[in-house]
Amino acid sequence: MAPETPNPSAWPGSARAWALQALCLQAPESKVASTHALYVASQSSLGAQGQIDPAEPLQAPVGDALPGRPLRPALIPPMQVPHRSPFTPEGLAALLHAICHIELNAINLALDAVWRFPDMPEDFYRDWLRVADEEASHFTLLHELLQTLGYHYGDFPAHDGLWEMCVKTQNDITARMALVPRTLEARGLDATPLIQSRLKKVNTPAALRAVAVLDVILRDEIGHVAVGNRWYGWLCARQGLEPVAHYRALARLHNAPRLKPPYNLDARRAAGFTAKELDELQAGAPNPAR
Repeated sequence: MAPETPNPSAWPGSARAWALQALCLQAPESKVASTHALYVASQSSLGAQGQIDPAEPLQAPVGDALPGRPLRPALIPPMQVPHRSPFTPEGLAALLHAICHIELNAINLALDAVWRFPDMPEDFYRDWLRVADEEASHFTLLHELLQTLGYHYGDFPAHDGLWEMCVKTQNDITARMALVPRTLEARGLDATPLIQSRLKKVNTPAALRAVAVLDVILRDEIGHVAVGNRWYGWLCARQGLEPVAHYRALARLHNAPRLKPPYNLDARRAAGFTAKELDELQAGAPNPAR
């Protein structure tokens, strides 16, 4: 599928409306380009493209599945995704593909937060537009590296766990902030150093380039999780909710995945998790996600 070229002159009336349009795009290259263009426009005070319009009523286009996806990869249950060793060329490509898939989903998650939830402060939307822009850069870095190995995005099966949680929380912005950035994306803070350690043992040029790319991603993802923590705390304060107790209730309600060690405590602290949360996380009783 040929990428659709972003055309700023044809954009809808607000940055939120354009986020919805970008979310509907199927070709990853088009989604990436549109996301970058949206972020640049949103930083400008000139023209409608830079306007957030928090109160604008938006609806997903009838007949368009969200998010827009390419025909591949095939989406299968998580337990059916094959496990391959990164010490083989195909296994290394499969690992990079899996992370590439996560980053494309992360673009969709950020764009969805921008269009779906009205009447938030403008900083909320600007935060998630920046997140979407950075996730788009991550996808490009990984996809370019994957192509040096002779593969493209879509060549391996993948699962849809990230977007499934997005759907579960589509009617509750507090649950979305709690369970997507603060749970699923925060697990990436824990997993990335472990993946990097394995890649260093592979010790091929491609594996070592992947380590460097993951350094960039980990740095940015700390900021993305911090955005989730910031707005989860803000929403809890506005509703008079105790954040830790409410998080446990939301995790049970939406069957969030159980958090497992080892934890990247330094990254989690940098992302804004409180000492109380980290103490409970390490104690494991109760697990904050149960």
